[in-house]
Amino acid sequence: MKRKTGTKLAIMLGAAVAFTGVADAQLKAIKTQTNITAAERKQGDEAHPQLVQEFGGAYAGAQAAYVNRIGQKIAVQSGLSRSPSDFTVTLLNSPVNNAFAIPGGYVYVTRQLMALMNDEAELAGVLGHEVGHVAAQHSKKRQSAATRNTILGVLGAVLGGAIGDNGGLLGGLGGLLQNNAMQVAQLATLGFSRSQELEADQLGVQYLKSAGYDPLALSTMLASLAAQTNLDARLSGGDARSLPAWASTHPDPASRVRNAQSLAAKVGGAGGVRNADAFLASVDGVLYGDDPAQGVVEGQEFLHPDLRLKFAVPNGYGMQNGATAVLVSGNGGQAQFTTAAYNGDINAYIAAAFKAVAGNAQLTPGSIQRTTVNGIPAYYSIARANTQSGQVDVTVFAYEFSRTSAFHFVSLTKAGGASVFNPMFNSVRRLSAAEAAAIRPRRIDVVTVARGDTVATLARRMAYSSYQTERFQVLNRLTASSRLTPGQKVKIVVYATR
Repeated sequence: MKRKTGTKLAIMLGAAVAFTGVADAQLKAIKTQTNITAAERKQGDEAHPQLVQEFGGAYAGAQAAYVNRIGQKIAVQSGLSRSPSDFTVTLLNSPVNNAFAIPGGYVYVTRQLMALMNDEAELAGVLGHEVGHVAAQHSKKRQSAATRNTILGVLGAVLGGAIGDNGGLLGGLGGLLQNNAMQVAQLATLGFSRSQELEADQLGVQYLKSAGYDPLALSTMLASLAAQTNLDARLSGGDARSLPAWASTHPDPASRVRNAQSLAAKVGGAGGVRNADAFLASVDGVLYGDDPAQGVVEGQEFLHPDLRLKFAVPNGYGMQNGATAVLVSGNGGQAQFTTAAYNGDINAYIAAAFKAVAGNAQLTPGSIQRTTVNGIPAYYSIARANTQSGQVDVTVFAYEFSRTSAFHFVSLTKAGGASVFNPMFNSVRRLSAAEAAAIRPRRIDVVTVARGDTVATLARRMAYSSYQTERFQVLNRLTASSRLTPGQKVKIVVYATR
């Protein structure tokens, strides 16, 4: 979460689609687009800046040029254009595992997903899969009725449905999607159907083959993603993210590994380039996990060294740190922590927060109550609303950090259940200068295995206090029976200097 005015949310990725029982792949003729139209180019040009902003900005490291070059090389295999320069491939400064593409020649991959890869062919395979979605025009074929990518759209689904016929309470933040550019962005990040995923897998494998890469690379990347998904499920409730975003929008990777292997066999099997050394040289040093400039999630706590604040979520709740907000979710409700412009009028600040929630619906908050939380002046109000599934409470809990700086939670719970977040509301406090300085980023460090090194000894160098061995194995596509050999290059996660 960066400090910025307004309450616009980072785009939230679409819900998972059931995807089971994949049969052996059968190559089929897939009708694909053969050019980038002027209208698509215009849409992409308009959506691109907002997409980059909402996903943490473009990553500024040397890896960006490498990703762009490999992405352009694989994208031209699609037939959308013969000119690599017609494609813009962006490495996003995001701590979630994700990749996507939009019409107009724009392709995206996060630094976190790049860190999970182990060679250049896997990077090309992921980017080719995304370009395949565009070439096959999957976004145009998708159902138009999609869940709105706003916090209250998500919360409403959790609580049992939306309300009202006029946009209503839970559709109030839908203005995020009302301009054409953001509609394109929304389509890029919603889940695809089973058949569309299979088609994109097939196209991605074919693009790998035609570009000279090992067509098995997509299957090995899917295997790593499946392992990461399983690990994140074990970390759920402890390390913030219960499911990688790419696993959510590209469902059930484990069941697709064999399918991708079969596709590779049908286009010519193994034998192409993997370029592991070049890839590892590029990924060395890349930021891993949260960027302290956007705040970090450590277990049940969110800490922001630049904003000098922290809070903790209750046990059983997880956090998703976005570009402009932190989403908190659990069985008892969901909440968002964010900020907005503040001129010293706390009443107007809270009213604006409720207005952003309500949209076109009528929402009548109760009187504003004043309290103090860890020495910080705090104010809160609750509004009750009727929904199709019963009454809900919307709470705005705001903190005045200075005469020009305020932050707030917006929570949504079942009626009478707002107190479930009281421990979180009461946990907000300032960070001291020493505490802020102690928050360090993590980065990938590519090391060469020395004589005597083992999975266990290298895993102990991972900058985590739990699941060190499991994290190391997943990061390097290793299993419990894997053995390391001297001279082999592996990735570890270490603390970096800020």
